[in-house]
Amino acid sequence: MRGFIVALLAILLVAADTSHDSKQLLLNAEYAEKPAPILWEAARNGSEVAETRLVAWASLNNSEYWLNKLVALDNADAAWALYQLIGDDEKSDRLMGLAAIGNVPEAQLAYGMATEDPKKRETWLKRAAKQGYLPAQAALADWYMLNEQPEEARAWLRITANDYPQSAFQYGRLLWDDGNRDAARNWIEQAADGGHVMAEKVKRVLADYAPFKAGNVRARNWQNADCAQRVGVFATSLSTIVKADELVGAFRKDRRFNNLAVCLDNPVWLEKGTLDCQAEYKGQPRLGCDVRPLANAVEKRQLTHAIVVSEQGKANVNNGVMFLDLIDSYAVLVHELAHFAGFVDEYALGKNAAERYCGSGDAPNLIFDGKLTYAPLSTLDNWQNLQPGVGIWPAQSCARSDIRAYKPSGHITFLEHHDSGDIPPIYMALWRQQLTRPTAQRPIFMNLFQAFQKAGQTPQASKWLNRYNGFLGASNDEESSRKTDIEREDLPAQF
Repeated sequence: MRGFIVALLAILLVAADTSHDSKQLLLNAEYAEKPAPILWEAARNGSEVAETRLVAWASLNNSEYWLNKLVALDNADAAWALYQLIGDDEKSDRLMGLAAIGNVPEAQLAYGMATEDPKKRETWLKRAAKQGYLPAQAALADWYMLNEQPEEARAWLRITANDYPQSAFQYGRLLWDDGNRDAARNWIEQAADGGHVMAEKVKRVLADYAPFKAGNVRARNWQNADCAQRVGVFATSLSTIVKADELVGAFRKDRRFNNLAVCLDNPVWLEKGTLDCQAEYKGQPRLGCDVRPLANAVEKRQLTHAIVVSEQGKANVNNGVMFLDLIDSYAVLVHELAHFAGFVDEYALGKNAAERYCGSGDAPNLIFDGKLTYAPLSTLDNWQNLQPGVGIWPAQSCARSDIRAYKPSGHITFLEHHDSGDIPPIYMALWRQQLTRPTAQRPIFMNLFQAFQKAGQTPQASKWLNRYNGFLGASNDEESSRKTDIEREDLPAQF
């Protein structure tokens, strides 16, 4: 028993001496010209204060030597400082991981953003965020928004909104969707004042537009406008009205269309839920909507065609209505707009579309096998009248059929790849010509007729059928010959 007591007393005396030595070493280091060796001795004796001071000194002096020695003691702050100092190095990942495990929030943020594993990223961002590290909180909010988890993001957006314009903007958007529009405007304006580009755009749109109920859409007078096609543009959310405004603005600035009798109306913002739009409308792999709620606006604003901007879905044109989503570019709009005038795609058409268009002679931009010698009103003659010397070039349109198609340009035009942006002069001439031919177009009246007919609303269907025939200038004799085409299922959509 006596031996045990003596041994215990010896341990306590050594610990007391070590503590005393560490304090003295810290005191000596304060006055030393080169404090690092002294702080290191204290750190080796277990002084956390010495470790902290040595990390600070080594970081300030870019000393890899002392930081490496501290890393050997598993000091997380030293690992992070060394990681920042050496940059891209074989040891950098290990250092960042050590710092992250050691609860250095900066390292946890960096570690989280460096991994491609979604679960690991969320885990490390949350660990850093819960330590109160503001950049990590903002990054976590962005991560949740990116992954369509707005409710998970909400609390973090609120915490960071005063410091990050991106958070203020996203928080404002959530509040807008909640119906809390006054608070939403305040946050969006704060983000805009902080230099957030999209917030500035949304702020301007909110000043220029307001949502309407379908029955309250205002009338439009086109008397002084030379418009063969009067195209309404509709949106049903804050996101889509911003997109619609952007697209209309781009069209109006595009000099290529200055002499084209196509007029895009100012966008109309419809109340949420006005249009039933689906990414796979009626089971088809394309965006579509029930257009019946547009009937009042079409009539009041004297429209012939319409563009609906929805959240998500594949762009297409179907019976006088163009459907676009948030990721569609202005080039997509231009491509789809040509379909309003009867142009046919120059990439390989799907089976149904190929059966409808290949060999039909309706497309102003295509001719087919067997059509090359028709005179005097063949499509080829028309091309040569509009642009003498124009050639013919293979087109991919009918590649999925036994018919070969040809086009009046050797370029990859905007009808083959919309991103090419190439609209040769012959295409512009054809476009202007098509706009003088009502029978070459298919206005929204056909879409409304079919929608009301399928819904069993016969009086409304008859009204829009009459409008359709009036647009085409049909006589009573012609109406019967067109009946089969009118009562067909929708023509294949063009994409």
